[in-house]
Amino acid sequence: MSKHDETFFAPCPRGLEAVLRTELEQLGAHDVTDLPGGVACTGPFALCYTINLHSRIASRVLWRVFHGTYRDEHDIFQAAHALPWHQWFPVSHTIKVKVSAQQCPLKSLDYVTLRIKDAVCDRFRTATGGRPDVDTSRPDIRIDAFLDRQTVTFYLDTSGEALFKRGLRTAVTEAPVRENLAAGILRLVGWSTQQPLLDPMCGSGTFLLEAALIARNIPPGLGRCFAFEKLSNFDAREWRALCEAGRVQQRPQSPCAIYGSDIDGAAIQAARTNLKTAGLGDAVALKQADVLAVKPPAGEGMLVTNPPYGVRLGDKEQLAAFYPRLGDNLKGNFASWRAYFFTADWRLAKLIGLTASRRTPLFNGPLECRLFEFRIVRGSMRKQKIADAAAEKKYR
Repeated sequence: MSKHDETFFAPCPRGLEAVLRTELEQLGAHDVTDLPGGVACTGPFALCYTINLHSRIASRVLWRVFHGTYRDEHDIFQAAHALPWHQWFPVSHTIKVKVSAQQCPLKSLDYVTLRIKDAVCDRFRTATGGRPDVDTSRPDIRIDAFLDRQTVTFYLDTSGEALFKRGLRTAVTEAPVRENLAAGILRLVGWSTQQPLLDPMCGSGTFLLEAALIARNIPPGLGRCFAFEKLSNFDAREWRALCEAGRVQQRPQSPCAIYGSDIDGAAIQAARTNLKTAGLGDAVALKQADVLAVKPPAGEGMLVTNPPYGVRLGDKEQLAAFYPRLGDNLKGNFASWRAYFFTADWRLAKLIGLTASRRTPLFNGPLECRLFEFRIVRGSMRKQKIADAAAEKKYR
């Protein structure tokens, strides 16, 4: 770590720490360490520009401005009061303080939050004669504090809105998977843009949209605003250069190998709207179809989906009848495909009638889920090009 390097922490959906670590290493981060719920790293301050622009998996990018020990609320107040907040952002910006903790001995996190806010405002008043206003809904600057049993860490959030809010998905159906979770799952399963990808229960199209962004090499943060733009050390010229490089590196339109379907016509319309809004309307082939009857769009490929678990399909009895039929369609039609189901209904692996080759624990927000992998056994050999062409023609 260079003496000019800063320390950052990028939270992510639990279970994706390892793939986020790899992504941050590829983006040029140093001293990359995965921790429960995220990844720590170091680098020049502009590294936070790069991660915010390019990371598909991080939820935020937090800039660490203090780490030290404490015994009580007064110690935390003193630590916060000693920091040069007025050098990092102007008094005219609104703030929000958020405190999270693990094994913290203090009685009230609400009181700790209040004391940190008071410390920040008092430091501003001493330095500038004024104090920043608090805005808990849309603040300019988010201040995060994390407490464990003995230490307190202060962060400035460089992202603002969470990074999974790409600003691309305008039409939403029920119970969507967050964008960074979908992108992380695609990375976790090893999907490459040369492989046909199918989501046969696509809903509003989150997996499809993330896959299309990856296929076109479009930075997910391009076109949205970030909190680092409101910090006093913001380098607008460097940021514009990064964005321009991101635009130049995009891949032109390529042959479509991303497919989506859903039994619900409204879901297909939502997916189509979202893809069109993102400028990716031609990147994905969509059709309305029942997953129990859908045929593969290519001779082999990867199926990735978030099946309903009691929300869209109804109660547990309906799902218990649905899973075996889903397995029958996969065995009958998807030989030589790899199928991945991300679900909170762990009965799927038992009822689908296939042997799961891998079960990966993941979280969708607070909901504990599993990503099940099924390798569908190849049937009789077919000439691949003929099979692919015939399957794609039938699919369209």
